[in-house]
Amino acid sequence: MELQIGDPAPAFSLPDQSGTAISLESLKGQRVVIYFYPKDDTPGCTKEACNFRDQWGLFERHGIAVLGISKDGAASHEKFINKYDLPFTLLSDPEPCPVATAYGSYGLKKFMGREFMGMMRHTFVIDADGAIERIYRKVKAAEMADQILSDLGLS
Repeated sequence: MELQIGDPAPAFSLPDQSGTAISLESLKGQRVVIYFYPKDDTPGCTKEACNFRDQWGLFERHGIAVLGISKDGAASHEKFINKYDLPFTLLSDPEPCPVATAYGSYGLKKFMGREFMGMMRHTFVIDADGAIERIYRKVKAAEMADQILSDLGLS
């Protein structure tokens, strides 16, 4: 069943770019943006990450944590962070991608006539109590952070 606004956000604990486990529970009491993306250092994913980077000051000022989640490992995340000076956390959800699956963000994709299992570009805003506040399933990578801030009245 697809997650809906108001549902409790599925709990998780995943390793970050340095291998440290980060849990959603540890962030309770603050808003959290979780964005799922296909792959580090690819054109769309870079645009999305850089949009979050460029708006980081507003997220930080309002106490909003930003977590990017992909299948990539810690070393790939660390390179991506360093290359683009990303100030937020990237988490690894390796195949079979249990966290992305729990959020409905991993499944069958089509690209250039072939089908494969992959990470969907979806974004979720979790409120301070751990409930899903907003869901974005049709993401414009270069504008995602801007849209969230606007929708939350924080831009």
